[in-house]
Amino acid sequence: MDAVPGYVSVVFLVTTFAAVWFLLQAAKAVGLQTFPSKILLFLLPLWIIFQCVLSIGGFYQKTDSLPPRLFLFGVLPSLVLIISFFLFFRASFIERLPLKLITLLHVVRIPVEMVLYWLFIGSQVPRAMTFAGWNYDIASGILALLVYEIAFRGNAVNKSVLVGFNLLGLLLLVNIVSIAVLSLPSPIQQLAFDQPNRAVLTFPYALLPTIVVPIVLFAHLAALWKLSRDMRN
Repeated sequence: MDAVPGYVSVVFLVTTFAAVWFLLQAAKAVGLQTFPSKILLFLLPLWIIFQCVLSIGGFYQKTDSLPPRLFLFGVLPSLVLIISFFLFFRASFIERLPLKLITLLHVVRIPVEMVLYWLFIGSQVPRAMTFAGWNYDIASGILALLVYEIAFRGNAVNKSVLVGFNLLGLLLLVNIVSIAVLSLPSPIQQLAFDQPNRAVLTFPYALLPTIVVPIVLFAHLAALWKLSRDMRN
């Protein structure tokens, strides 16, 4: 990581906590005294600390295990929590989240893409994971600003625009996650053998797949659920 300037880590950490801030503001709008919000407020700081400890200790840099440690101890628990919220807290939490906040949340994808490009320059991720390669996720961050202005103009919410934005953003997220997984040094690596995706195995960039991506994924799924419910009613 010596080839990566220190400001890259600073930008990434600020971006990570911006994503967390958006999520907590959305939870605050639902009500911090509600049971699902209390669960989130309890688990999120512990999860961030846990991921910091693992990544600083080099736990994820052992890459010969299957499934990869990063998936087993970083990504999978996040997915389980997301699924749990959809199973148990749809009405009490997800359907009460403010669409404005979970739309604007996606602006964090702009600095994330800048960080990935700087990491590519520093030989820590492959070109394919950047907007110079096969990753077009920066469009989600830019569109979030435009969609926010268009969809919430006036008294009526433009639900069709929001559905289109969230579906596109979800596809772009799946694209970059797929590239990142296949570029990760592991038994399942299929891409970028000359310059693999090393960064996410180290602190602070391990917070990308374990904190930022799950928040972004949750925001898309929550928005689409809310919009589908509103359109049916």
